[in-house]
Order: sequence, then C-alpha cells, then structure tokens
Amino acid sequence: MYLRKHNLPAGVAQRMRIILLLAEGATYREVMESLSTTAPTISLWKKRYQQEGVVGLGTIRPGQPPQKLTPALRAKILAKTHQPPPDGSTHWSLRKMAATIGVGKELIRKVWKEADLKPHLLERYLASNDPAFEQKAAAIIGLYLNPPQHAAVFCIDEKSAIQALDRLDRRLPLSPGRAERHGFEYHRHGTLSLFAALNPRTGDVIGQTASRHTSVEFVAFLEDVVAQCPVDQPVHIILDNLSVHKAPLVREFLANHPNVEFHFTPTYSSWLNQVEIWFSKLQRDVIDRGIFTSVADLRRKIIRYIRLYAKTAKPFKWKYTDIRHRVAAC
Repeated sequence: MYLRKHNLPAGVAQRMRIILLLAEGATYREVMESLSTTAPTISLWKKRYQQEGVVGLGTIRPGQPPQKLTPALRAKILAKTHQPPPDGSTHWSLRKMAATIGVGKELIRKVWKEADLKPHLLERYLASNDPAFEQKAAAIIGLYLNPPQHAAVFCIDEKSAIQALDRLDRRLPLSPGRAERHGFEYHRHGTLSLFAALNPRTGDVIGQTASRHTSVEFVAFLEDVVAQCPVDQPVHIILDNLSVHKAPLVREFLANHPNVEFHFTPTYSSWLNQVEIWFSKLQRDVIDRGIFTSVADLRRKIIRYIRLYAKTAKPFKWKYTDIRHRVAAC
C-alpha cells in the first residue's frame, strides 16, 4: 500500500523493499544483490523497523528549531553589527554574528540584506580640504555637461613610473579548470611615463610616452594636443595640481597660447578628471597582467592599445552625486 504512493521518497521506498524481502525469507546476500545495498544498511533498517514499525523507516532531521524574526531581534542584530566583534577582529562574519546572537546564519543574512549592510566590504576615501571645492568642481562639471560652444575640452594627466616587468618563469596559459598563471618572480627592465589627453565629448585619447616626467616633456605634449585643434580655437584643459603642471615652462606655454585655459581640480580630487577612468582601463587591460621584455616593448604595447582604442572610443557615463566624495565613474 505505501509503495503505491506517488509522493513517497525514494529512500523510504528502498527501506520498505528491504523489509518486505526479509519478510519473504530472503537472505542478506539476496537483498544486497536485488537492491544494490549493503549489509550494515539492511541491519540498520531491520532494527529500526523492529523497534518503531513503519514509522521508523522515515527520515527524521530535527535540525534547529524554527526561529522567528521579531522586531526586537532585528534591532539587536543591527545594533550589534555596528559594534566591534568581541574577539578583537575588525568586522563581523555571518557565522560569527550568528554564534554571538545565538541564531542561524541565514537569519543574520536576511537582516543584513534588508538593511543593505555588508560588514565584509571596506571602501576608502580622501576628503578634499580645498576651500573652493564647490566652485572648482562646478566649473569642471560644467565643462562636461555644457562645454563652451566651438571650444575643445581635454582631460589631461600623466601616468608615471609604469614598470616594464618581465616574468622569470614562463606563463602557463588558460586551460579548462585552471586560470592563467604567472611566475611570482620578475625582472625590472625600467620605467616609462605616459601623458594622455581624453576628449570627454567623444572619448578619443591622445597619448605620448616619455622616458622622463618633467615640465619639458609635459609642455611638449601640450604642444602636440593643441596642434591638433584649429588655430585660435578655445581649448579648455582639466588637470590636477601636480607641481609639473604649474612650472615656469608651463606658464610660458600659456602666455604663448592665450586660447588655452587650465582648470585645476580641487586638492585631493583628481577623480574629477575623467582621464583617470581611462588610466584605470589601461591598467587592467595592458599593465596588470602584461609581460614586457623591455621598455621599448612596454611603449609599443601601450601605443598599440591607444591606437586600437580609438576605433571603439566613446564617452564615459560619468555620474556625480556627492559634493565631497567620489561616488561613481565608469
């Protein structure tokens, strides 16, 4: 009768077949061969049936008693989350909080998800101390959103000391079930600096490498950028407060190019410069996992990346929502 039920668990049905075969006089070996089971399993369920009858063939998993998430318990969890763990660690984990409160970790997960709390994450920021932060930030954002008519806007900065690292051990390529692997040891072939100018309206990038990072190389790059614009076209350049950007040679360049105007980001706020986003892409795409046999090889791969990037360049979707902290840029 029980075996005819459609919702009978397969494990319970197997145990009932064991008991039925034993009741018909089958030996342990015959039951093992017929049901593909083992002698200890047969003994276990025979004993359970003798002690408890058919009920003993069911699966009992008591587990933890159900826990109700009351407002008081939710408030206790949230309050405890904002306190340091008692073991001296810096942040809570699900299991650590569950053990401290005396509840299941899934309940902790539910409360944290509802409150959007992520104790395992840490974000760093650097607040600007520039007294003219709002005015400078507004001017730069205005150039992004509503640039002057017929004017060119460039975000300019330099990525200095890019290392040409060559791995001493050969690279092990990607394969099924295994990530690409690089040897831990490396050889430094030297460093290279990169000057870049991003057009925030089109996403195009002008790049120029240099062995040194001085005002001489910076002014040479500025000359190259301005030369690509029509004569006397207003050019607005967004850049940070690096001393090289304010050197005497740079001031002389500005005097010789009255159509060029600099817009400096507030102190500790170079993230307002969109070229920093492009530098992060270059870092991920080329430098982080790159293997460079020489400085010339590093230069060649960077220039190739810039040249190919131009074929698919597009402006960044840049969002600014907090007047004092970096929120999102990508």
